[in-house]
Amino acid sequence: MTHTKSIFSKIIKNIDITFYIAILYLLFIGITAIYSASSNLDNPTKYITTQFIALSIGAAGMLFLAGFSYQYYKHFGKLIYILSCVLLVSVLIFGTQHKGTKGWFDLPFFSFQPVEITKIMLILSLAAFIDKHWNEISKLSIFVKTLGLTLGHFILIMLQPDFSSTLSYFPVTLVLLYVAGARLTHLCAVILYGALAVLIPLLVTFFKLQPELLETNGLVNFFVTASTNWHKAAIILGAIILIMVLIKWFLNKLRIPIGWAYPVIFLSIILAGSFSSIAVNKYLKEYQRKRLIVFLKPEIDSRGAGYNIIQSKIAIGSGKFSGKKFFKGTQTQLGFLPEQRTDFIFSVIGEEGGYVLAQLTILFYFLFIWRALVVAKQARDRFGSLVAMGIATMFAFYAIINLGMVMGLMPVTGLPLLLLSYGGSSMLSSMFAIGILISIHIRRFY
Repeated sequence: MTHTKSIFSKIIKNIDITFYIAILYLLFIGITAIYSASSNLDNPTKYITTQFIALSIGAAGMLFLAGFSYQYYKHFGKLIYILSCVLLVSVLIFGTQHKGTKGWFDLPFFSFQPVEITKIMLILSLAAFIDKHWNEISKLSIFVKTLGLTLGHFILIMLQPDFSSTLSYFPVTLVLLYVAGARLTHLCAVILYGALAVLIPLLVTFFKLQPELLETNGLVNFFVTASTNWHKAAIILGAIILIMVLIKWFLNKLRIPIGWAYPVIFLSIILAGSFSSIAVNKYLKEYQRKRLIVFLKPEIDSRGAGYNIIQSKIAIGSGKFSGKKFFKGTQTQLGFLPEQRTDFIFSVIGEEGGYVLAQLTILFYFLFIWRALVVAKQARDRFGSLVAMGIATMFAFYAIINLGMVMGLMPVTGLPLLLLSYGGSSMLSSMFAIGILISIHIRRFY
C-alpha cells in the first residue's frame, strides 16, 4: 500500500497536465466512436465492454510499469529480446489463425496478439543495445547488429504472415540509430534497400491494374514484364550499370574524383533490394499488394481494394464542419464504412463529429506525441531517452499512416490508430508503453 501511495505521489508531484489530458481525451473519443460504430449491431455493448476491460487491465499495467524503474530494463536487454522471440515463435506453433494470419493466442476468455507486446519489448532491447554501444554506433558492424535485432522480429512476424505489424519496426530502428549518431550513408543505404524491396512489387501490381496503360506504354510494359522475366531484368540492370559508368566518367571530366567503391556499393544495394522484392512479393497476398498501392487511384478497383478508401473519404467529407452527430452518421450506421471500429475509426469521428472534432482529435494526438518527445529530451539518462524516443516514434508513425490512410493520402496498411481503435491487444500495449513513459518522466530528477 505504501509503495502504491508513493507511485501516485510521484506521478502527481511530477504531473504533466497536457500529457494526461491528451491521453484522457483520446481514450474518451475512441470509446465513444467505437460505441457509435457498434450501435447498429445486434449486441452493441459487446465491443465497448471488451474495450473497457482491455483499458482497465491496461491502466493497471500502466500504473505498475510507472512504479517500476525503467532502468532495470537496460540490464536485461538480451533477456527481453529472447523472451520476445520466444513469444513470436510460440504463436507460430500454438497460435490460431485469424484472417489468414497465425498471430493469435486464443485463451479461455479472450484472444491475445503477442506482436503488440513484442514491439514494445523490441524498443527496450534496441535502446539497451544502442546505449551499450553508443560510442561504436558509427561502425558498420554495430549498425548491422542493430538492424539484425529488428530483422529477427521482422522474419518471425512475416512467417505468420502479418506484414502490417512489421511496418513500424524499421522507422523506429532508424530513428534510434539516427539519434545515436549512426552514419547517414548507412541509414540512406537501408532506406534505399527497403524502398526497392517494397516498392517494386507494389508498382508492378499498380500497373497491372491498368491494362490499357500496359498496352499503350511500352516502357511501363517492359518494366512490369521484367519482374518475372530474367532477360529483361538483366537489360535493366545493364542500363543502370551503364548510367553509373557514364556519371563517373562525367564527374572525372569535371575533376571531381570518385572511386569505384561508391558505385559498387550502390549497385549492390540495388541488387539486394531487387532480390528481396521477390521475397516480399511472395509473402504479400494479392489483395494486400492492391490495398497498399490502390490509394494512388482508388477508382481503378472501386469495388475491390479501392472500396475502403472511397467509402472513408465519403464518410469524412459528409461530416462537413460540425458533423452528423454520434449515432447518426449514414456511412457508419448503415455499414458502408468498412472496418469502422478498427482501421477506420477516425472516419467515424470525421463523419459524426465533423471537421471540428476531427481537427481536435489530431491536435490532442499531436500534443500527446509532443509531450512524449519532451519526456525523451528530459530523461535523466541516455537509455531512458532512447526508450521514450522509440515509443514516441511508434505512436507518431501509427498516427501518420492511419490518418493518411483514412483520408486517401497513404496506403491501406491495416495499422490501427493507437488509443482510439478497437482492439484489446493494441490497447494493452499502448497503455503499457505509456506506463514506461511515465516511469521515465517521474524519475528524471532522481
